[in-house]
Amino acid sequence: MKRRIAAFALSILILCTCVSAAGFENFARSKTYAGQFSDVSASSTFYDNVAALYEYGLSVGKTDGTFGVQDPVSVSQVIIFAGRLRSLYETGDAEAGARAFQADGQSVCAPYLRYLQSLRVIGTEFDQTLYASATRAQVAHILAGTLPAGALSAVNETLVDDAYAAGQFISDVTASTPYAEDILDLYRWGISIGSDSSGSYYPSSHISRGALAAMLTRIVDPALRVSPHWDLSTIYSARGRTYGSLIFGDPPYIAAPKNEEALAESVAYMLKSGSNVLQLEYGTALSATQARQIMNEALKEVKSYCEQGYNRVNCSYDANSGSVKLAFSTTGCTLAESSAYRNATLEAAIAVHDQLWFSGQITSHMSDYAKAKVYYNWIVQNCEYDYQADDLSLSHIPYSLFALGKAVCDGYTGAYNLLLKLEGIECCALSNKNHIWTVARLDGTEYHIDTTWGDVGNLPNYDYFAMTEAESRAYHAW
Repeated sequence: MKRRIAAFALSILILCTCVSAAGFENFARSKTYAGQFSDVSASSTFYDNVAALYEYGLSVGKTDGTFGVQDPVSVSQVIIFAGRLRSLYETGDAEAGARAFQADGQSVCAPYLRYLQSLRVIGTEFDQTLYASATRAQVAHILAGTLPAGALSAVNETLVDDAYAAGQFISDVTASTPYAEDILDLYRWGISIGSDSSGSYYPSSHISRGALAAMLTRIVDPALRVSPHWDLSTIYSARGRTYGSLIFGDPPYIAAPKNEEALAESVAYMLKSGSNVLQLEYGTALSATQARQIMNEALKEVKSYCEQGYNRVNCSYDANSGSVKLAFSTTGCTLAESSAYRNATLEAAIAVHDQLWFSGQITSHMSDYAKAKVYYNWIVQNCEYDYQADDLSLSHIPYSLFALGKAVCDGYTGAYNLLLKLEGIECCALSNKNHIWTVARLDGTEYHIDTTWGDVGNLPNYDYFAMTEAESRAYHAW
């Protein structure tokens, strides 16, 4: 008996599942448009959309034999269209949903309204404005909820979110615009691309029947959906960045730093200023030992910014006044050569950054961790270790990696840190007597990353990517 009951229950479940099946498979063109609307020919604006609306059984046009492409649309008419669309999705019958809510003495719109309200597509927000001309914002609100959540794919999500965040596109939709998020969802789903080259939506404007037909049929038919052709190069590009702009925060100049932290602030101030010379004024006598200690600590701090390409320092000081001048440069280079290498390095890094964005390998929806991994892969795949390098080799600076495809650890780390900083990721270089690697803050967590040791074999070795401090100490002593 229990088995028979279970079998009977299973058959009921299967039956109910079949009866309530819903989805895009219920959208089928059951008719053929052959000029049924006298104002819609093959050359007409919105022809494909109006024809599709007819063929899907969502409209039979007006009683005068036209569709009324340019006619305004009332809120009630938008609700009727949305009710038919949802009913078709749920049951395969455009009128079944409203039919269940029909009653004597009702307006034409009422059963569609009650049907959509029963599904919580809309609430009572339009009960008092049903016969007013619909604004485009109101249309967005109704259509954004017409199908169940998740039914429509956000095919344009990254493009739209980046463009909108930059303030260069869809700029007439703000946080105070009614139904702003519903409007943006229409762009994300390919239901709208706006009405001009900057994607303006004109939320307070009224909508025509033709424009509404376009939105409705794009919901129904993925082949009719659209994607913006917006040039976001100025948004993605790191063009115009300088080495100074890569110094995070606003470090102060401390003329007489009393400890390593204060000296680090002054070094950062120098780099932020775009200079390679740091002038310190202690105001008291300095010994040669003290001057040397200041010089060594400053050089160590500069090397933590190895993306800047400085790895040597010349120190001059006045023992009596305590005046110290630190001039940073690059080993094996004249000052002119160092400047040229730095410029070429930054230009090459910006080109890599922009190419990875334009190709879609990096997007705004990615975490810092994911972005850092893309750049890790790029470094490993585009460089090889220079086993022939000596102390004066260019392989010690990031220029060599970008220009020559070879480097040693400080070149690897400098190039990687430069790319991370162009991405807005805070990082520095950490070193011991024999090696240097990256420490980066990714999504609020500090990780150690060694691109040099990750470049072993034909594929990146992720043992050295995003290490904890404990894991890093197992490989590096410092």
